[in-house]
Amino acid sequence: MQDRLAELEQRLLAMEHVRAIKELKFRYLRACDRKQPAEVLDCLDPDRAIIAYEGFPRFETRESFVQIFELMGCKPTIIDMHHGENPEIVLTGPASATGTWDLFFQSIDTEAGTVLQMGCAYSDVYTLKQNRWWISETATQRTSFLMQKKQPDGSLAVVAMGEPPAAPYSTKA
Repeated sequence: MQDRLAELEQRLLAMEHVRAIKELKFRYLRACDRKQPAEVLDCLDPDRAIIAYEGFPRFETRESFVQIFELMGCKPTIIDMHHGENPEIVLTGPASATGTWDLFFQSIDTEAGTVLQMGCAYSDVYTLKQNRWWISETATQRTSFLMQKKQPDGSLAVVAMGEPPAAPYSTKA
């Protein structure tokens, strides 16, 4: 009976860890959408945060990433939507986990008159310390890309489909 209770306790703890990791990722995505750089910073591991998003430079610290996030994503003319889907979280140790997510991303730049839609596959590494989970590594690989630009008549015309325009791609097409 004791063994069964211990097993159930371990299974419950594992489910709580997976739930906490999912909540962390959702909090990160929501903070990106709401232009909350301090909240984005608080999701990333303060000791080791590697951010490697395809189409952007690799960041070795959470501060360097958040600095660029503030510069590019926190303008009032940028409306971003990050929708994380299909999470697969694997606990790899008592204080470590990996995760994969699908992302649907849309960005509207009202100043440039552009709409960007991307699909991405996230690969993350999570670390448990200080009694909470952190994103220690996060990387994306683009799976789809569509950029449109508002025309003088108000319609949208495709600027790029499949692959982004020559780097660095921006919403200033």
